[in-house]
Amino acid sequence: MSRDIWDPAVYGRYADERARPFFELTARIHAAHPTYVVDLGCGTGELTAELSRRWPGAAVHGVDSSPAMIDKAPEGPTFSVGDIRSWRPGRPVDVIVSNAALHWVPEHRELLPRWIAELNPGGWLAFQVPGNHGAPSHALVRELCLSEAWKDELAGLVGPEPVDRPEGYLDLLAGLGCEVDAWETTYVHVLHGEDAVLNWIRGTALRPMLDRLDPGRRETFLADCARLLDRAYPRRSYGTAFPFRRVFVVARKPEEEGAG
Repeated sequence: MSRDIWDPAVYGRYADERARPFFELTARIHAAHPTYVVDLGCGTGELTAELSRRWPGAAVHGVDSSPAMIDKAPEGPTFSVGDIRSWRPGRPVDVIVSNAALHWVPEHRELLPRWIAELNPGGWLAFQVPGNHGAPSHALVRELCLSEAWKDELAGLVGPEPVDRPEGYLDLLAGLGCEVDAWETTYVHVLHGEDAVLNWIRGTALRPMLDRLDPGRRETFLADCARLLDRAYPRRSYGTAFPFRRVFVVARKPEEEGAG
């Protein structure tokens, strides 16, 4: 992208809802005493710090492509700005975590074997990705990008489903000899305030579109999105129900090379 448009304040607006999948993912990592843990696509690093609290004896390092996010990172772990596609550790890793990052990397299935290779024998890879490509929150935005009003500016940003199904990741990682736990969960978040779903996706799914548009056009696009999303996700007395599917994978490398 031409500039860093990650806004930590926008992304952090629903920090509790975004943190829950992280804790449910990492609860299934059964590493007892890792010495080196890496969080790839760590964002602002609050959840990376949770890894330090869980494994106080480990060196924990977070990597993210956004300087704005890394600038907000807490003390405790170490952090660096970098592209997870080209990441290489300086030493073998015991645990690799990637929370809601790999859907931004179309070729991420090609990264997974390389990440497994960077693990010590018996090491762990755990990641979760949004699986909401087919939901109205995303389908309506794609339709809008392809509409007459927006296709000249935004049609090139419409792409295929960015993530696999759980069984696809199972097949890939089991084929590398790993023990794999793969599953999916649909959360029903209750969001509050006006334009609740728009406010959720403007820090994630809408990021490429907002980066592409000039400020005036950006506001017009957001207004068009709000109109569509308000119809698809009506506001109730208790808030706005927002179903959100996520795909989880935890893989353990064989204890011995070639085992499995």
